[in-house]
Amino acid sequence: MPKAPAKNPILLAAGGTGGHLFPAQALADVLIQRGKSVALVTDKRAEGWAEHFPGDVHTIIAGTVTGASIETKLAGIWRLLKGIVQAYRLLGQVRPSLVVGFGGYPTVPPILAAKLRGIPTMIHEGNAVMGRANRFLAPRVNRIATGFPLKGDAFPEKTVVTGNPIRKPVLHAAGTAYPPLSESSIIRLLVFGGSQGARVMSDVVPNALQHVAEDLRKRLHVTQQARDEDVLRVTKIYEKLGVHHNVQHFFEDLPKRMAESHLVIGRAGASTVAELGIIGRPAILVPLPGALDQDQAANGEVLEAAGGAVILAQNTAFTPVSLAELLERLLADPLRLQKMAASAKSIGVPDAPSRLADEVLSILSGG
Repeated sequence: MPKAPAKNPILLAAGGTGGHLFPAQALADVLIQRGKSVALVTDKRAEGWAEHFPGDVHTIIAGTVTGASIETKLAGIWRLLKGIVQAYRLLGQVRPSLVVGFGGYPTVPPILAAKLRGIPTMIHEGNAVMGRANRFLAPRVNRIATGFPLKGDAFPEKTVVTGNPIRKPVLHAAGTAYPPLSESSIIRLLVFGGSQGARVMSDVVPNALQHVAEDLRKRLHVTQQARDEDVLRVTKIYEKLGVHHNVQHFFEDLPKRMAESHLVIGRAGASTVAELGIIGRPAILVPLPGALDQDQAANGEVLEAAGGAVILAQNTAFTPVSLAELLERLLADPLRLQKMAASAKSIGVPDAPSRLADEVLSILSGG
């Protein structure tokens, strides 16, 4: 017998990537624990992920209105208008009590449709600078929740810092103490960078280890995420150097591996910085260059300012030689790494899903 649709659910709107979907799912789990029903609206990229969401999942058309040509922009506007019409109809069917957006262009039609129907709205911004979709929506929503204090916050009267909701495995890993590190023990290095960042990690990190002192190199155990086409190349370099390694395209248990690591090298996405804070691990962060909003640079600055990370700009400082020099300094100073781990943990917000749920229920109660 088909499941009856939830009555007046809280509708979560998210772009079709993990950085938007994971926080939405974390909030959904808490809301369900508090007796609320939830639903999700996203785009087709998330169709394979729908089975993981604890509620009904709906998809709509969405598109950006940016582009190099007038034709591209007009096509984006047309898709946006079609998405608004779809979202307006969907909201008429679902009748949500509140719509919460998590960033990405698929959140724009549901939020605008909610405003047209008089339904209260809220957005969550995971980065330290607001993305373009959320920046467009910010003046139009009832409340803004953020993962970090925002740079250039224009709406302080309705903005609250809740932290970034993170996955349950991250919370489980957060109970792992920083691994002891002596002058002769194995040093565990975790390297990852997501689909956009793994290539530069594969180009720089293995070559950097060629410049590291041999006695230090022999103690390293590197766990590295790499693109499929780079796995063999990276593996061969580590084999030649005699570095213990585990190079794969994807790790299901990345939070656990982060907790086991003495040092992390990665991008500075909102989820990565939040997870480093929750688990409490020192990091070398390489923000994705060329981003219009420079969101990763701003996220990394939050962790660096707390003392939990060192930032290396990809285009100027992230070279094999400079990385090797930094690794030698950090890995030769266990006390500094421990302090960096504690500093990283100081910015973690493990109860972010609960804080975000509090804001949602506050809006529903008229607060």
